[in-house]
Amino acid sequence: MHVIKTADHSTAAAAFIANGDRVRWHDSAIWFARTKRDRASHGVPEWETLRELASKIKLHTMSRLDEYLEQFEANATRLGAHVHWARDAAEHNTIVAGILNQHGVRRVVKSKSMLTEECGLNPHLESQGIEVTDTDLGEWIVQLRNEPPSHIVTPAIHIRKEEVGELFHEKLGTDAGATDAQYLAEAARRHLRAKFLAAEAGITGVNFAIADTGGFVVCTNEGNADLGVSLPKIHIACMGIEKLVPRATDLGVFQRLLARSATGQPITTYTSHFHGPRPGGELHIVLVDNRRSEMLGAGDFRRTLNCIRCGACFNTCPVYRRSGGFSYGATFGGPIGSIIFSAREPRQHKSLPFACSLCASCSDVCPVKIDLHHQIFISRRQLANLGLVSFSKRLGLRVVAAVLARPWLYRFAGSTARLALRISPRWPIYNRFNIWGRQRDLPPPPRRTFRELYAARKKTPPLPYREG
Repeated sequence: MHVIKTADHSTAAAAFIANGDRVRWHDSAIWFARTKRDRASHGVPEWETLRELASKIKLHTMSRLDEYLEQFEANATRLGAHVHWARDAAEHNTIVAGILNQHGVRRVVKSKSMLTEECGLNPHLESQGIEVTDTDLGEWIVQLRNEPPSHIVTPAIHIRKEEVGELFHEKLGTDAGATDAQYLAEAARRHLRAKFLAAEAGITGVNFAIADTGGFVVCTNEGNADLGVSLPKIHIACMGIEKLVPRATDLGVFQRLLARSATGQPITTYTSHFHGPRPGGELHIVLVDNRRSEMLGAGDFRRTLNCIRCGACFNTCPVYRRSGGFSYGATFGGPIGSIIFSAREPRQHKSLPFACSLCASCSDVCPVKIDLHHQIFISRRQLANLGLVSFSKRLGLRVVAAVLARPWLYRFAGSTARLALRISPRWPIYNRFNIWGRQRDLPPPPRRTFRELYAARKKTPPLPYREG
Protein backbone atom coordinates (compact mmCIF):
# COMPACT_ATOMS: atom_id res chain seq x y z
CA MET A 1 0.00 0.00 0.00
CA HIS A 2 1.38 3.40 -0.95
CA VAL A 3 1.55 5.88 1.93
CA ILE A 4 0.25 9.30 0.92
CA LYS A 5 2.26 12.07 2.57
CA THR A 6 0.04 15.11 2.75
CA ALA A 7 -1.01 17.66 5.34
CA ASP A 8 -4.69 17.31 4.35
CA HIS A 9 -6.60 14.44 5.92
CA SER A 10 -9.37 14.31 3.32
CA THR A 11 -6.89 14.07 0.42
CA ALA A 12 -5.04 11.16 2.00
CA ALA A 13 -8.27 9.49 3.11
CA ALA A 14 -9.57 9.55 -0.46
CA ALA A 15 -6.77 7.20 -1.52
CA PHE A 16 -7.71 4.74 1.24
CA ILE A 17 -11.45 4.97 0.58
CA ALA A 18 -10.93 4.27 -3.14
CA ASN A 19 -10.40 0.59 -2.27
CA GLY A 20 -13.83 -0.35 -0.94
CA ASP A 21 -12.86 -3.90 0.00
CA ARG A 22 -9.96 -2.66 2.11
CA VAL A 23 -12.16 -0.09 3.84
CA ARG A 24 -14.74 -2.72 4.80
CA TRP A 25 -12.07 -5.16 5.97
CA HIS A 26 -10.17 -2.51 7.96
CA ASP A 27 -13.37 -1.26 9.56
CA SER A 28 -14.37 -4.79 10.56
CA ALA A 29 -10.92 -5.68 11.95
CA ILE A 30 -10.72 -2.52 14.05
CA TRP A 31 -14.30 -2.83 15.31
CA PHE A 32 -13.54 -6.40 16.41
CA ALA A 33 -10.97 -4.98 18.84
CA ARG A 34 -13.60 -2.54 20.12
CA THR A 35 -16.09 -5.35 20.81
CA LYS A 36 -13.42 -7.33 22.69
CA ARG A 37 -12.74 -4.24 24.79
CA ASP A 38 -16.43 -3.98 25.66
CA ARG A 39 -16.63 -7.63 26.76
CA ALA A 40 -13.48 -7.29 28.87
CA SER A 41 -14.59 -4.06 30.55
CA HIS A 42 -18.08 -5.38 31.29
CA GLY A 43 -16.45 -8.28 33.15
CA VAL A 44 -15.01 -5.87 35.74
CA PRO A 45 -17.77 -4.52 38.02
CA GLU A 46 -15.57 -1.68 39.27
CA TRP A 47 -14.54 -0.59 35.76
CA GLU A 48 -15.84 2.97 36.04
CA THR A 49 -14.24 3.33 39.48
CA LEU A 50 -10.90 2.27 37.99
CA ARG A 51 -11.26 4.81 35.17
CA GLU A 52 -12.02 7.60 37.62
CA LEU A 53 -9.11 6.60 39.86
CA ALA A 54 -6.68 6.39 36.92
CA SER A 55 -7.77 9.84 35.74
CA LYS A 56 -7.21 11.35 39.19
CA ILE A 57 -3.79 9.68 39.55
CA LYS A 58 -2.69 11.08 36.20
CA LEU A 59 -4.05 14.56 36.89
CA HIS A 60 -2.29 14.59 40.25
CA THR A 61 0.97 13.41 38.66
CA MET A 62 0.84 16.13 36.01
CA SER A 63 0.21 18.78 38.68
CA ARG A 64 3.53 17.83 40.34
CA LEU A 65 5.39 16.42 37.36
CA ASP A 66 8.65 18.25 38.06
CA GLU A 67 8.85 16.80 41.58
CA TYR A 68 8.05 13.27 40.48
CA LEU A 69 10.56 13.40 37.63
CA GLU A 70 13.32 14.42 40.02
CA GLN A 71 12.27 11.68 42.43
CA PHE A 72 12.32 9.13 39.63
CA GLU A 73 15.76 10.26 38.48
CA ALA A 74 17.18 10.03 42.00
CA ASN A 75 15.77 6.54 42.62
CA ALA A 76 16.73 5.21 39.16
CA THR A 77 20.28 6.53 39.61
CA ARG A 78 20.46 4.90 43.05
CA LEU A 79 19.61 1.59 41.39
CA GLY A 80 22.52 2.01 38.96
CA ALA A 81 20.75 3.40 35.88
CA HIS A 82 22.07 6.33 33.84
CA VAL A 83 19.35 8.96 33.39
CA HIS A 84 19.49 11.36 30.43
CA TRP A 85 17.25 14.35 29.69
CA ALA A 86 16.22 15.28 26.14
CA ARG A 87 14.46 18.56 25.31
CA ASP A 88 13.31 17.43 21.87
CA ALA A 89 13.47 14.66 19.27
CA ALA A 90 16.86 15.75 17.92
CA GLU A 91 18.44 15.69 21.37
CA HIS A 92 16.88 12.29 22.10
CA ASN A 93 18.33 10.84 18.90
CA THR A 94 21.75 12.37 19.61
CA ILE A 95 21.81 10.88 23.13
CA VAL A 96 20.85 7.39 21.95
CA ALA A 97 23.32 7.46 19.05
CA GLY A 98 26.04 8.74 21.39
CA ILE A 99 25.54 5.83 23.81
CA LEU A 100 25.67 3.30 20.96
CA ASN A 101 28.70 4.88 19.29
CA GLN A 102 30.53 5.09 22.62
CA HIS A 103 30.25 1.31 22.93
CA GLY A 104 30.92 0.60 19.26
CA VAL A 105 27.43 -0.83 18.72
CA ARG A 106 26.49 -1.54 15.10
CA ARG A 107 23.46 -3.85 15.56
CA VAL A 108 20.41 -2.96 17.64
CA VAL A 109 17.10 -4.71 18.34
CA LYS A 110 14.15 -2.55 19.35
CA SER A 111 10.74 -3.33 20.80
CA LYS A 112 7.66 -1.31 19.90
CA SER A 113 7.91 2.34 20.95
CA MET A 114 5.75 5.15 19.63
CA LEU A 115 8.13 7.65 21.21
CA THR A 116 11.03 6.51 19.02
CA GLU A 117 8.67 6.71 16.03
CA GLU A 118 7.76 10.25 17.08
CA CYS A 119 11.45 11.16 17.30
CA GLY A 120 12.46 9.42 14.05
CA LEU A 121 15.11 7.33 15.80
CA ASN A 122 15.40 4.52 13.25
CA PRO A 123 16.43 6.66 10.26
CA HIS A 124 18.78 8.68 12.48
CA LEU A 125 20.64 5.57 13.63
CA GLU A 126 20.65 4.03 10.16
CA SER A 127 22.22 7.21 8.78
CA GLN A 128 25.14 6.52 11.11
CA GLY A 129 25.58 2.96 9.93
CA ILE A 130 23.73 1.29 12.82
CA GLU A 131 21.36 -1.54 11.87
CA VAL A 132 18.03 -1.29 13.72
CA THR A 133 15.60 -4.21 13.74
CA ASP A 134 12.08 -3.75 15.09
CA THR A 135 11.25 -7.02 16.83
CA ASP A 136 7.51 -6.63 17.37
CA LEU A 137 6.06 -8.67 14.49
CA GLY A 138 3.73 -5.92 13.29
CA GLU A 139 6.44 -3.26 13.57
CA TRP A 140 8.88 -5.49 11.73
CA ILE A 141 6.40 -6.07 8.90
CA VAL A 142 5.87 -2.34 8.34
CA GLN A 143 9.64 -1.79 8.64
CA LEU A 144 10.20 -4.31 5.84
CA ARG A 145 7.60 -2.44 3.78
CA ASN A 146 9.31 0.89 4.57
CA GLU A 147 6.09 2.18 6.14
CA PRO A 148 5.30 3.77 9.50
CA PRO A 149 2.83 2.07 11.86
CA SER A 150 -0.81 2.76 11.08
CA HIS A 151 -2.02 2.05 14.64
CA ILE A 152 -0.33 2.54 18.01
CA VAL A 153 -1.11 -0.99 19.25
CA THR A 154 -1.53 -3.05 16.08
CA PRO A 155 0.89 -1.33 13.67
CA ALA A 156 0.21 -3.64 10.71
CA ILE A 157 -3.59 -3.78 11.06
CA HIS A 158 -3.93 -2.32 7.54
CA ILE A 159 -2.07 -5.27 5.94
CA ARG A 160 -3.73 -8.54 4.94
CA LYS A 161 -2.05 -11.91 5.38
CA GLU A 162 -1.81 -12.30 1.61
CA GLU A 163 0.30 -9.14 1.49
CA VAL A 164 2.45 -10.44 4.34
CA GLY A 165 2.98 -13.66 2.39
CA GLU A 166 4.13 -11.72 -0.66
CA LEU A 167 6.44 -9.56 1.48
CA PHE A 168 8.04 -12.56 3.20
CA HIS A 169 8.49 -14.34 -0.12
CA GLU A 170 10.34 -11.30 -1.45
CA LYS A 171 12.39 -10.54 1.68
CA LEU A 172 12.81 -13.93 3.42
CA GLY A 173 12.42 -16.44 0.60
CA THR A 174 9.28 -18.13 1.95
CA ASP A 175 7.03 -20.13 -0.36
CA ALA A 176 5.26 -18.05 -2.99
CA GLY A 177 1.58 -17.55 -2.22
CA ALA A 178 1.91 -18.72 1.41
CA THR A 179 -0.83 -17.30 3.66
CA ASP A 180 -0.82 -19.71 6.61
CA ALA A 181 -0.34 -17.56 9.73
CA GLN A 182 1.66 -20.19 11.63
CA TYR A 183 4.04 -20.79 8.71
CA LEU A 184 4.64 -17.04 8.25
CA ALA A 185 5.11 -16.49 12.00
CA GLU A 186 7.68 -19.30 12.16
CA ALA A 187 9.58 -17.77 9.25
CA ALA A 188 9.62 -14.42 11.07
CA ARG A 189 10.73 -16.11 14.31
CA ARG A 190 13.70 -17.80 12.62
CA HIS A 191 14.85 -14.55 11.03
CA LEU A 192 14.38 -12.43 14.14
CA ARG A 193 16.10 -14.97 16.38
CA ALA A 194 19.31 -14.44 14.44
CA LYS A 195 18.89 -10.67 14.93
CA PHE A 196 18.44 -11.13 18.69
CA LEU A 197 21.58 -13.27 18.94
CA ALA A 198 23.68 -10.78 16.96
CA ALA A 199 22.41 -7.62 18.71
CA GLU A 200 24.84 -5.54 20.73
CA ALA A 201 22.19 -3.34 22.38
CA GLY A 202 18.45 -3.41 23.03
CA ILE A 203 16.10 -0.43 22.91
CA THR A 204 12.65 -0.40 24.50
CA GLY A 205 9.93 2.08 25.19
CA VAL A 206 8.34 2.55 28.61
CA ASN A 207 4.67 1.95 29.41
CA PHE A 208 4.84 3.15 33.01
CA ALA A 209 7.61 4.54 35.21
CA ILE A 210 7.34 4.61 39.01
CA ALA A 211 8.63 7.68 40.79
CA ASP A 212 9.04 6.18 44.27
CA THR A 213 11.03 3.14 43.10
CA GLY A 214 12.96 4.38 40.06
CA GLY A 215 11.79 1.37 38.07
CA PHE A 216 9.69 1.08 34.94
CA VAL A 217 7.41 -1.40 33.19
CA VAL A 218 7.32 -2.59 29.58
CA CYS A 219 4.22 -4.46 28.36
CA THR A 220 4.30 -6.77 25.32
CA ASN A 221 2.42 -9.77 23.99
CA GLU A 222 5.36 -11.38 22.19
CA GLY A 223 8.15 -11.27 24.78
CA ASN A 224 10.39 -9.52 22.28
CA ALA A 225 11.29 -6.70 24.69
CA ASP A 226 12.50 -9.22 27.30
CA LEU A 227 14.64 -11.13 24.83
CA GLY A 228 15.94 -7.93 23.24
CA VAL A 229 17.38 -6.60 26.49
CA SER A 230 18.37 -9.93 28.10
CA LEU A 231 21.06 -10.93 25.60
CA PRO A 232 22.94 -7.63 24.97
CA LYS A 233 24.66 -5.84 27.84
CA ILE A 234 23.23 -2.43 26.96
CA HIS A 235 19.58 -1.54 27.50
CA ILE A 236 18.32 1.90 26.43
CA ALA A 237 14.78 2.79 27.57
CA CYS A 238 13.19 5.79 25.82
CA MET A 239 10.42 7.40 27.83
CA GLY A 240 8.10 10.37 27.44
CA ILE A 241 8.02 12.39 30.64
CA GLU A 242 4.25 11.84 30.98
CA LYS A 243 4.64 8.08 31.56
CA LEU A 244 5.18 8.52 35.30
CA VAL A 245 2.96 7.28 38.13
CA PRO A 246 3.81 8.30 41.70
CA ARG A 247 3.80 4.95 43.55
CA ALA A 248 4.15 1.27 42.86
CA THR A 249 0.66 0.78 44.31
CA ASP A 250 -0.75 2.98 41.52
CA LEU A 251 0.54 0.61 38.86
CA GLY A 252 -2.16 -2.02 39.40
CA VAL A 253 -4.90 0.44 38.44
CA PHE A 254 -3.37 1.05 35.02
CA GLN A 255 -2.46 -2.60 34.42
CA ARG A 256 -6.11 -3.56 34.80
CA LEU A 257 -7.16 -0.88 32.33
CA LEU A 258 -4.44 -1.03 29.66
CA ALA A 259 -4.77 -4.47 28.08
CA ARG A 260 -8.56 -4.59 28.39
CA SER A 261 -8.82 -1.25 26.60
CA ALA A 262 -6.23 -2.10 23.94
CA THR A 263 -6.89 -5.71 22.93
CA GLY A 264 -9.62 -7.00 25.24
CA GLN A 265 -7.16 -9.12 27.25
CA PRO A 266 -7.24 -9.27 31.07
CA ILE A 267 -3.53 -8.41 31.03
CA THR A 268 -0.68 -8.29 28.53
CA THR A 269 1.17 -11.58 28.14
CA TYR A 270 4.45 -10.09 29.34
CA THR A 271 4.58 -7.34 31.96
CA SER A 272 8.28 -6.81 32.60
CA HIS A 273 9.63 -4.72 35.49
CA PHE A 274 13.08 -3.17 35.27
CA HIS A 275 14.82 -1.83 38.37
CA GLY A 276 18.40 -1.00 37.50
CA PRO A 277 20.71 -2.75 35.02
CA ARG A 278 21.21 -6.50 34.92
CA PRO A 279 24.49 -7.80 36.40
CA GLY A 280 27.38 -6.77 34.18
CA GLY A 281 25.16 -4.59 32.00
CA GLU A 282 24.19 -0.95 31.58
CA LEU A 283 20.77 0.65 31.72
CA HIS A 284 20.22 4.07 30.16
CA ILE A 285 16.88 5.86 30.59
CA VAL A 286 16.22 8.78 28.24
CA LEU A 287 13.52 11.14 29.50
CA VAL A 288 12.01 13.06 26.57
CA ASP A 289 10.03 16.29 26.67
CA ASN A 290 9.53 17.07 22.96
CA ARG A 291 6.91 19.76 23.64
CA ARG A 292 5.08 17.82 26.35
CA SER A 293 5.78 20.60 28.83
CA GLU A 294 4.03 22.97 26.41
CA MET A 295 0.95 20.75 26.50
CA LEU A 296 1.22 20.71 30.29
CA GLY A 297 1.29 24.50 30.38
CA ALA A 298 -1.66 24.81 27.99
CA GLY A 299 -4.61 24.23 30.28
CA ASP A 300 -6.90 23.31 27.39
CA PHE A 301 -4.82 20.27 26.43
CA ARG A 302 -3.22 19.17 29.69
CA ARG A 303 -5.47 16.12 29.94
CA THR A 304 -3.97 14.64 26.77
CA LEU A 305 -0.90 13.83 28.90
CA ASN A 306 -3.09 11.29 30.74
CA CYS A 307 -2.99 9.08 27.63
CA ILE A 308 -1.61 5.55 28.19
CA ARG A 309 -1.49 4.73 24.44
CA CYS A 310 -4.06 1.92 24.58
CA GLY A 311 -5.57 2.73 21.17
CA ALA A 312 -9.18 2.38 22.36
CA CYS A 313 -10.11 5.73 20.83
CA PHE A 314 -8.73 4.52 17.47
CA ASN A 315 -10.80 1.33 17.59
CA THR A 316 -14.08 3.10 18.24
CA CYS A 317 -13.59 6.12 15.95
CA PRO A 318 -15.77 5.83 12.82
CA VAL A 319 -13.46 8.18 10.92
CA TYR A 320 -10.23 6.34 11.75
CA ARG A 321 -11.79 2.95 10.98
CA ARG A 322 -12.88 4.10 7.53
CA SER A 323 -9.98 6.33 6.55
CA GLY A 324 -6.96 4.41 7.85
CA GLY A 325 -4.05 5.52 9.99
CA PHE A 326 -1.92 6.95 7.20
CA SER A 327 -4.56 9.54 6.32
CA TYR A 328 -3.59 11.57 9.40
CA GLY A 329 -0.05 12.33 8.21
CA ALA A 330 1.28 12.25 11.79
CA THR A 331 3.18 9.76 13.97
CA PHE A 332 -0.19 8.47 15.09
CA GLY A 333 -3.69 9.53 14.23
CA GLY A 334 -7.12 8.88 15.63
CA PRO A 335 -8.74 11.24 18.13
CA ILE A 336 -5.72 11.57 20.44
CA GLY A 337 -3.33 12.15 17.54
CA SER A 338 -5.62 14.79 16.07
CA ILE A 339 -5.41 16.79 19.30
CA ILE A 340 -1.69 16.38 20.00
CA PHE A 341 -0.34 17.09 16.55
CA SER A 342 -2.72 19.92 15.65
CA ALA A 343 -1.70 21.60 18.92
CA ARG A 344 2.03 21.07 18.30
CA GLU A 345 2.08 21.88 14.60
CA PRO A 346 -1.20 23.68 13.77
CA ARG A 347 -0.27 24.74 10.24
CA GLN A 348 0.83 21.28 9.21
CA HIS A 349 -2.04 19.39 10.84
CA LYS A 350 -4.86 21.93 10.70
CA SER A 351 -7.23 19.48 8.97
CA LEU A 352 -7.12 16.78 11.69
CA PRO A 353 -9.59 18.22 14.24
CA PHE A 354 -12.12 18.61 11.44
CA ALA A 355 -11.79 14.91 10.56
CA CYS A 356 -14.15 14.16 13.42
CA SER A 357 -17.90 13.79 13.80
CA LEU A 358 -17.80 14.78 17.51
CA CYS A 359 -19.75 11.62 18.30
CA ALA A 360 -17.90 11.37 21.68
CA SER A 361 -17.41 7.61 21.41
CA CYS A 362 -13.69 8.15 22.00
CA SER A 363 -14.36 9.89 25.32
CA ASP A 364 -16.68 7.08 26.36
CA VAL A 365 -14.04 4.37 25.94
CA CYS A 366 -10.93 6.25 27.14
CA PRO A 367 -9.63 4.34 30.20
CA VAL A 368 -8.25 7.54 31.80
CA LYS A 369 -11.33 9.62 30.97
CA ILE A 370 -9.78 12.17 28.63
CA ASP A 371 -12.61 14.31 27.24
CA LEU A 372 -11.30 13.76 23.73
CA HIS A 373 -14.25 15.07 21.74
CA HIS A 374 -14.29 18.27 23.80
CA GLN A 375 -10.55 18.73 23.27
CA ILE A 376 -11.04 18.29 19.52
CA PHE A 377 -13.73 20.96 19.63
CA ILE A 378 -11.29 23.29 21.46
CA SER A 379 -8.66 22.49 18.81
CA ARG A 380 -11.06 23.73 16.13
CA ARG A 381 -11.59 26.97 18.02
CA GLN A 382 -7.85 27.52 18.38
CA LEU A 383 -7.28 26.87 14.68
CA ALA A 384 -9.99 29.41 13.88
CA ASN A 385 -8.29 31.96 16.18
CA LEU A 386 -5.04 31.36 14.28
CA GLY A 387 -6.80 32.00 10.97
CA LEU A 388 -6.17 28.44 9.76
CA VAL A 389 -9.77 27.51 8.90
CA SER A 390 -10.63 27.71 5.19
CA PHE A 391 -13.08 30.31 3.90
CA SER A 392 -15.54 27.66 2.66
CA LYS A 393 -15.66 26.02 6.09
CA ARG A 394 -16.05 29.36 7.88
CA LEU A 395 -18.83 30.38 5.50
CA GLY A 396 -20.65 27.09 6.03
CA LEU A 397 -20.40 27.41 9.81
CA ARG A 398 -21.71 30.98 9.68
CA VAL A 399 -24.75 29.81 7.72
CA VAL A 400 -25.38 27.03 10.23
CA ALA A 401 -24.94 29.46 13.15
CA ALA A 402 -27.45 31.86 11.59
CA VAL A 403 -30.00 29.06 11.19
CA LEU A 404 -29.52 27.72 14.72
CA ALA A 405 -29.82 31.21 16.21
CA ARG A 406 -33.31 31.74 14.69
CA PRO A 407 -35.96 29.15 15.72
CA TRP A 408 -38.32 30.14 12.90
CA LEU A 409 -35.54 29.71 10.33
CA TYR A 410 -34.50 26.37 11.88
CA ARG A 411 -38.10 25.09 11.61
CA PHE A 412 -38.39 26.29 8.03
CA ALA A 413 -35.05 24.77 7.02
CA GLY A 414 -35.97 21.45 8.64
CA SER A 415 -39.34 21.20 6.92
CA THR A 416 -37.82 22.20 3.57
CA ALA A 417 -35.07 19.61 3.90
CA ARG A 418 -37.53 16.84 4.79
CA LEU A 419 -39.72 17.74 1.83
CA ALA A 420 -36.74 17.81 -0.52
CA LEU A 421 -35.58 14.38 0.65
CA ARG A 422 -39.04 12.93 0.08
CA ILE A 423 -39.62 14.26 -3.44
CA SER A 424 -36.14 14.57 -4.94
CA PRO A 425 -34.28 11.66 -6.56
CA ARG A 426 -31.05 10.35 -5.01
CA TRP A 427 -28.74 11.47 -7.78
CA PRO A 428 -28.15 15.07 -6.49
CA ILE A 429 -26.50 13.57 -3.40
CA TYR A 430 -25.18 10.24 -4.68
CA ASN A 431 -23.30 10.95 -7.87
CA ARG A 432 -19.66 10.87 -8.81
CA PHE A 433 -19.37 14.67 -8.66
CA ASN A 434 -20.61 15.02 -5.06
CA ILE A 435 -17.74 14.07 -2.75
CA TRP A 436 -19.90 14.41 0.37
CA GLY A 437 -22.21 11.62 -0.78
CA ARG A 438 -19.41 9.06 -0.95
CA GLN A 439 -19.23 6.71 2.04
CA ARG A 440 -22.49 8.15 3.41
CA ASP A 441 -26.07 7.01 3.30
CA LEU A 442 -28.80 9.32 4.55
CA PRO A 443 -31.69 7.73 6.47
CA PRO A 444 -35.24 8.30 5.24
CA PRO A 445 -36.75 11.50 6.68
CA PRO A 446 -39.12 10.95 9.64
CA ARG A 447 -42.81 11.45 9.10
CA ARG A 448 -43.13 13.57 12.26
CA THR A 449 -40.57 15.90 13.81
CA PHE A 450 -39.43 15.73 17.43
CA ARG A 451 -41.34 18.93 18.18
CA GLU A 452 -44.55 17.40 16.80
CA LEU A 453 -44.06 14.22 18.83
CA TYR A 454 -43.27 16.23 21.97
CA ALA A 455 -46.37 18.42 21.52
CA ALA A 456 -48.54 15.32 21.10
CA ARG A 457 -47.03 13.74 24.20
CA LYS A 458 -47.78 16.83 26.28
CA LYS A 459 -51.45 16.55 25.32
CA THR A 460 -51.61 12.94 26.52
CA PRO A 461 -52.27 12.72 30.29
CA PRO A 462 -49.67 10.65 32.19
CA LEU A 463 -50.61 7.19 33.48
CA PRO A 464 -51.50 7.08 37.20
CA TYR A 465 -48.68 5.90 39.49
CA ARG A 466 -49.33 2.71 41.43
CA GLU A 467 -47.15 1.34 44.23
CA GLY A 468 -45.99 -2.29 43.97
